[in-house]
Amino acid sequence: MDIRTIAHAAKVSIATVSRTINRVPTVNPRIAKRVWEVIDELNYFPNTQARALVSGRSWILGLIVSEITNPFFPELIQGFEEVAIEHGYEILVSSTNYDPKRMSQCIRRMLERKVDGVAIMTFGIEEPLLDQLAQRKVPMVFVDIGPDQPGVSILKVDYHHGIRQGVQHLAALGHRRIAFISGPMRLHSSLSRLNAFNASLEECGINPNPAWILEGDHTLEGGTAAMQTLLNGGDLPTAVMCSNDMTAIGVLHKMYRAGLRVPDDLSVIGFDDIHIAEVTIPPLTSIQMSRFEIARAAVTALRAQLEDAKDLPHQREFDIRTDLVVRESTSFPRGTMKNLRKAKK
Repeated sequence: MDIRTIAHAAKVSIATVSRTINRVPTVNPRIAKRVWEVIDELNYFPNTQARALVSGRSWILGLIVSEITNPFFPELIQGFEEVAIEHGYEILVSSTNYDPKRMSQCIRRMLERKVDGVAIMTFGIEEPLLDQLAQRKVPMVFVDIGPDQPGVSILKVDYHHGIRQGVQHLAALGHRRIAFISGPMRLHSSLSRLNAFNASLEECGINPNPAWILEGDHTLEGGTAAMQTLLNGGDLPTAVMCSNDMTAIGVLHKMYRAGLRVPDDLSVIGFDDIHIAEVTIPPLTSIQMSRFEIARAAVTALRAQLEDAKDLPHQREFDIRTDLVVRESTSFPRGTMKNLRKAKK
């Protein structure tokens, strides 16, 4: 079976079938629908290699992530693939594990497979590697920051909005002793989240305690170690905000091992709102950064540079919103209810 069979069954020309498969926008939508129905009915699988030769494009979008052990990234990959397939693209995924050498290998894989565009959902990419993509005019999309050059789009995450909601939520519960466990400070996103936290404390009239600002590494083990440092300090805060959910889950684990309870002894807030946050014990209050929204914005940004479609936004920056999701890991500071009962007496 080939496109001649499809053309005969759909009562159209071979050229129309070819243009339909290659998603050429000039094809009449009604005719394209009929062609796709015949393709489905006859269980025909288009030859993607032939398609690439005809169109001059691979119809593959590259996605580079930092790691795949953090559930945030598999969820992002799933959303990216879903949106890409919806628009006729396949995806090629690479993970850097925060290693510059791995990043170089990731870029090489993308170039060897002749991807049409690359979404770089990681940090620390070196300028020479960017040049390899830029010289070949490969469209790119970054999170937070990226080079100011043609063909580059940026997804701007509004960290301040969600973190401000989180700090205000804790302040409304009566917390004034609030700690923060950041991610690696070499990452722009970690610094942005810490700055948003400090600015939000100031808005609420709360003085930060430098001893309660700890650098983590965005892993469960890093959260456990940071919480141990707070416990060793003796003077405990009443709440901890974390730069991501894996750190927060590490805090929950350390509290459990220390015989302390969340939120009775300590309120905890994460960031990302990964799916597992709903089923931790207790369910984790977290600041949501939608993986699907990031994935859709990334694919849209790349398609805007690859396709001549009027319905696609031709802009350099795309805004990503963050919002607080309240669950059961936050409550009043320890002793609050006892103090209230004393006050009533």
